[in-house]
Amino acid sequence: VKKLLTFLTCLYFLPQVCGSIILGVSIWVRVSGAQQVNACSHTSTIMFAGVNLLIAVGSIIMVLGFLGCRGAVKESRCMLMLFFIGLLVIVILQVTGGILGAVYKSQVELTLNLTLSINVKALQSTAGEYKEYQEAFQEFERENQCCGMMNGPKDWGENFNKLSPKMCECEVEKPTSSDLCTRYQGRYIYK
Repeated sequence: VKKLLTFLTCLYFLPQVCGSIILGVSIWVRVSGAQQVNACSHTSTIMFAGVNLLIAVGSIIMVLGFLGCRGAVKESRCMLMLFFIGLLVIVILQVTGGILGAVYKSQVELTLNLTLSINVKALQSTAGEYKEYQEAFQEFERENQCCGMMNGPKDWGENFNKLSPKMCECEVEKPTSSDLCTRYQGRYIYK
């Protein structure tokens, strides 16, 4: 009985650890992402919706892990029942989310494409209103070794050569042999 109780305690402790990891990473993404997205306020709400959801999920999983672990150690039926009910609700929500995602797939894709189109227009804008966003996105491209959002460097339009001579520039020693680089308008850029 003691070995089984020890095993169950370890088993109930895993959700608490996973919840802590999810919560920690999502808070880190939220804090570091807030600095990067601050330049473009029209996308920050959409981008942070998923991160906020992860913070909530991580918190709930942490609480459930505590209830399961503490309930197993103290042999508390009430805590174990709350743990079971919480897990059951999570499974029901996951199944519901999967079904809704399948049913409304076209609307989700449409919304995502609309959001990306708005951001591409901000990259192509020659007015100064999106300058901070364009600079923040160039930094994002440098860090992640990529170029563009939907159609690669074409997303920048006329701004590709205007804003920065090193925009999307591939920094590999031999660009022709790299899988990261491609040739565009006479120079090597990230794919």
